[in-house]
Amino acid sequence: CPQVQRALQALTISLDMLWEVKERMQRDMRKGLSRDTHAEANVRMLPTYICSTPDGSEKGDFLVVELCQTHVRTLWVTLLGDGNQSPQVMYKIFEMPEHITQGKGEELFDFIAQCVREFLAGISSPQENIPLGFVFPFTCRQTQLDKAELVAWSKGFRCSDVEGKDVVQLLQAAIKKQELYHVDVVALMNDTVGTMMTCNVAGKPCEVALIVGEQWAPCMPRGWFLGGAGAQPPLLPAGSGTNSCFMAEAEQVEMAEESSGRMCVNTEWGYFGDNGTLNDILTPYDQHVDEESSNPKEKRFEKMVGSLYLGEIVRHALIALAAEKVLFLESSIAALKTKDVLKTQQVLEIIKNEDGMAEAKRALEALGLRPTERDCCRVQQLCRAVVSRAATLCAAGLAAILSHMCQSRELERLVVNVGVDGDLYHGHTRFGEILQSVTGLLAPDCIATLLPSKDGTGRGAAMVTAVALRLATQRREVNGLLAPLRLSRADLERIQGLMRREMELGLGRETNANSSVRMLPTYVCGTPDGTERGDFLALDLGGTNFRVLVVRVGQDSIRMASEIYVIPTTIMQGTGEALFDHIIDCIIDFQLKQELMEEVLPLGFTFSFPCQQLGLDKAVLLTWTKGFSASGCVGQDVVQLLRQAAQRKQHFGLKVVAVVNDTVGTMMSCGYEDPKCEIGLIVGTGTNACYMEETKNVGTVEGEQGRMCINMEWGAFGDNGCLDDFFTGFDVLVDENTINRGKQRFEKLISGMYLGEIVRHILLALVKKELLFRGKSCDKLRTKDIFQTKFLSSIETDGLGLRQVQAILQDLELQASFEDCVLVREVCQAVSLRAAQLCAAGLAAVVEKMRENRGLDQLAVTVGVDGTLYKMHPNFSQHLQQTLQDLAPNCNVTFLLSEDGSGKGAALVAAVACRGSEP
Repeated sequence: CPQVQRALQALTISLDMLWEVKERMQRDMRKGLSRDTHAEANVRMLPTYICSTPDGSEKGDFLVVELCQTHVRTLWVTLLGDGNQSPQVMYKIFEMPEHITQGKGEELFDFIAQCVREFLAGISSPQENIPLGFVFPFTCRQTQLDKAELVAWSKGFRCSDVEGKDVVQLLQAAIKKQELYHVDVVALMNDTVGTMMTCNVAGKPCEVALIVGEQWAPCMPRGWFLGGAGAQPPLLPAGSGTNSCFMAEAEQVEMAEESSGRMCVNTEWGYFGDNGTLNDILTPYDQHVDEESSNPKEKRFEKMVGSLYLGEIVRHALIALAAEKVLFLESSIAALKTKDVLKTQQVLEIIKNEDGMAEAKRALEALGLRPTERDCCRVQQLCRAVVSRAATLCAAGLAAILSHMCQSRELERLVVNVGVDGDLYHGHTRFGEILQSVTGLLAPDCIATLLPSKDGTGRGAAMVTAVALRLATQRREVNGLLAPLRLSRADLERIQGLMRREMELGLGRETNANSSVRMLPTYVCGTPDGTERGDFLALDLGGTNFRVLVVRVGQDSIRMASEIYVIPTTIMQGTGEALFDHIIDCIIDFQLKQELMEEVLPLGFTFSFPCQQLGLDKAVLLTWTKGFSASGCVGQDVVQLLRQAAQRKQHFGLKVVAVVNDTVGTMMSCGYEDPKCEIGLIVGTGTNACYMEETKNVGTVEGEQGRMCINMEWGAFGDNGCLDDFFTGFDVLVDENTINRGKQRFEKLISGMYLGEIVRHILLALVKKELLFRGKSCDKLRTKDIFQTKFLSSIETDGLGLRQVQAILQDLELQASFEDCVLVREVCQAVSLRAAQLCAAGLAAVVEKMRENRGLDQLAVTVGVDGTLYKMHPNFSQHLQQTLQDLAPNCNVTFLLSEDGSGKGAALVAAVACRGSEP
């Protein structure tokens, strides 16, 4: 029959069109997630503030209240911490008078609170705090897990003075009126979220949920039901329609303030198509259903998919075909024109293979029709087409979600569990088969396992509440553990003051020995002015690699050539003679390669260890750092040790003009680019600072005129105990396992050599408290220095997905859940933020002293800065600069990245020293 074929064709959506529907859904999802376009999106993508799924450890008693269309259901759920396999559940239902749903909002919430009071009285509940989860199946604008404003009523509710108000607050107030002061509303959710929370399988979380049709909740009308996980109570309808939710990357949920981890998003996809997006697949039958609904032109997608409407779509198709004289030729169809006379449950019965034809005949005869066998067959075909279309549209929506998850997590293949509830899925096997197969076609890079939900509205709400409490408890413990690392404004101002005090002590001739900040004069009394010319050698010794450079300073440019040489650990920790002999060997090798053996060039020696400088070319080593311990060097002039090694090697063309450390070299290097650069800062493997001090303030040298660069050696700040209040137990553990215990305490809070170790000890403490990696022992994590500081930079990189963080941790043999990844990132952020703030507090003391020295209301100065931590960490520089601005508002500080301060800078010190004379 052509007319029937046209009707069936109109109700059939091609695969190409389903791809198009999927893409339209994805576009609307992106709109809903974006703060800028959220208001115009039909797929609302509402944040739920549920940031975790059950991990099986949930334990305790939980009260659940569910508002349904005709009743209120209360539940007492006991979770045993057994992977949520055997929850103990008590239910009771309270029928709701119809006037309650149409009256004042206060009356509705008072009724719910009365139900709670009666329910608790009947189970002799404990009097201590009872956490309550509230299932509220209406569209809300949620701003916290326990704060949600009703956007609009639906499903026949018309209670006044509720829309736009916080429904959690309204319920809590009503509960207090019942004098139930020990009941606390912890979480609000809808039925879709509850479905997702009940479908964890074998430790693998369910991260997507789908509602298709009417849900049925266990309950005992006017009475009680008590039973465990395997018991089967009676069922009553709990809600109808369609919706979905999924765990989205929190940084993409712009309507929420969460920026790390994941958050469950309630799509409210029933509204998809309200802007006309689906007009090209709507049939006349859909138009009639919409016009007769209580909300015309709203929820267009739901009206094509939800079980509340499928019977109506079939009914209008039958009316149309009867009008075309291809159905019910011998019957009056007057009964068919009555709304809702054909139910979706009857449609599902009709399409059953075995008894479908008989059910079609019974349903039609009940309407006063006299169907022929051909009529019954055609009706069955139409019913199948309507249900199949609903399944394929749901598949397109589900595929949109899965593809979005796969793309946002940057996966080649997504493997995920999908919790499903609703009579269309449970009541019709073919619906589930179509949903699974079409989803696979539309999202070929995703493997989705569909799992039937068990009482998502009841047990699911208990799970949400339990997870919320678990996370709140963990949050308190984590906050307690990290609290000592979180510095207040007052803390930072105090540290700034302590640094200033130590600086003054270090500058004084009589008080220098009492200061932990050495304030060493460098005898560098000027910065580059642009007149420097000539060729210079530079040596750079500051770590496991040693460099030799030739630096050619011209009128408009500086050209350099260099070679890197390794210093073996055996030499680093051997004798001083062996160390300096190795350095001379490297110099000779370099000069041979550069054909410089016949030239005697001025040499600047960057020696990045604490020294007392007695002249520009005379520096006594005070102590080794950075893993060096060569004997016979401490207390000796390092320039003389270098010259003696040259004599032993019979290398007589060495003319050492200046010895500097890397910090001074950094300042000089940047000073060549910016004359205002009068501070040097290193934040890398170690940390240090230098600055131009008024010579008259330097009590440890003679002279009153001009300025002199002071090498602060601030890494030792606090070695005298002045910072003890700010050292945490983790810092103490790190210090105790270093080769210079009790030394360089400030450096051990800031520099790249130690931040990874601080993080490692914090992670071990979290594991011990069972807050991380499920408390499982991590042998590799117990290995010193296994967690390198470069991991902090990687983990804290903006936009880095949790999968990448997971991969970093897996390289350390740490099996991390996405929640673990969020916590590890938080630890890294706390440690690196503190380091940046401490560095800023020290720098604030420096710039304020310079400003006061010069009698300025406002100081403008540039800081030349070097070091891998400053350069490579994604947030360190920003945190440092912001904190410095807060602590020193009268100083306008510019930061200039150094280009090879330890090499070029040493040569420029030599060049400045030779300025005005032939090199």
